[in-house]
Amino acid sequence: MNLNLKFTYTQVIVACFFALIFLGGFLLCLPVASKTGEWTVFIDAVFTAASALCVTGLIVFDTWTHWSLFGQVVILLLIQTGGIGFMTVITIFSIYLKRTIGLHERQLLTQSTGLLQLGGVVRLIKKIVKIVIAFELIGAVILAVRFCPQMGFGTGLWNAVFHSISAFCNAGFDLMGKYGAFSSLTGYVNDFTVSLTIAALIVAGGIGFAVLDDMLFFRWRFHKYALNSKIALSVTGMLIVGGCLLFYLFEYNGLMKEFTVGEKIVASLFQSVSPRTAGFNSIDLAGLTEASVLLTIVLMIIGGSSGSTAGGIKTSTLAILIFNAFNSIRKTHSMVAFKRRLDDKTAKRAAAIVTIYLFAILAASIILCAVEECTMKEALFETASALGTVGLTLGITASLGVTGKIVLITLMFAGRVGWITLLLALARKRFDPPMERPAEKILIG
Repeated sequence: MNLNLKFTYTQVIVACFFALIFLGGFLLCLPVASKTGEWTVFIDAVFTAASALCVTGLIVFDTWTHWSLFGQVVILLLIQTGGIGFMTVITIFSIYLKRTIGLHERQLLTQSTGLLQLGGVVRLIKKIVKIVIAFELIGAVILAVRFCPQMGFGTGLWNAVFHSISAFCNAGFDLMGKYGAFSSLTGYVNDFTVSLTIAALIVAGGIGFAVLDDMLFFRWRFHKYALNSKIALSVTGMLIVGGCLLFYLFEYNGLMKEFTVGEKIVASLFQSVSPRTAGFNSIDLAGLTEASVLLTIVLMIIGGSSGSTAGGIKTSTLAILIFNAFNSIRKTHSMVAFKRRLDDKTAKRAAAIVTIYLFAILAASIILCAVEECTMKEALFETASALGTVGLTLGITASLGVTGKIVLITLMFAGRVGWITLLLALARKRFDPPMERPAEKILIG
């Protein structure tokens, strides 16, 4: 019997993610992982592991209340691995052991990190490690200044490290359950240092490693940035400012009615940043106006930038769709951004990604409404949060049944790996015949 099976790079990536989720789930279901010393139900452990590795933040148990220090360390390791990519972690160990990085590993690195070309991938990986360590260390030091006086040195330091890594990796896991289960950062809504530090880490992690590399190398010389970096920074800036302004207006006389002007601005800024795959919240989401809920869902679907710790359809995909729409209105044939022409295949890929995302959210929402006791608004919010690897919830995650949890695990997995990657891994390679079918027009719009 011939067992010589050949796997594509995308299939290897998907299989490794799948294996890590079950390994993490096994470790988290052990008695040593819970504070009570009891076994955790396997589906709940797998859900938590999937949420951590896919840097989502949806949880069925409060992280501080349920998990022991061992469990919290496992979750943090899964977050770090999922944030920078497991292939990056493997490469780090290979470099440390002075092992040669082969062509096969370079191809996997290119695929898993979302790079456009094979050349310089190991050099960029080394830079990614330095960038991650620098940002997470700086964030931990700043947060420790606030947490240590409040929680004690040991607990405060652990909280600072945990939240810094969780924020930079856009994971949304927190240890604030000591002040109230599932409270996230609501106790720090008026603490500008904590709110702005977490927000800065979220943006840094979600902007993309290639973009950060351009920013560190070219500094303020924006004209020398790669086109991908220019688009990512421009769209991110507009989403942050626009989202902040809209949340300020929507919640001015709502949840933030009793806040000072400064607190309203910072809370609006934080709420504008966090839905784009971070998962922290500094205000009670259950009290949001309908307009704010819809805005949050839109931001969760958009997500961060390509090649980052963030999920969603990505800022570049949004930009491509907008460019393509303007081209259709103006009846021009080529898309141009920052004096560069964009490939037509990119527009088709962007349209495919958005179509798959919207279909997945609608299908999953229908399933949740059918099998779980939740409203349509809660189902849409939950599925958009899972697929966008965000982690925000209106409070129904912990009450979901097995079917609902499996649906969300699938969405989180697909959202982190990428729908295109997942479909490529599952699809068989097909060779089109060397012929072209007759073309015919149909009515659209």
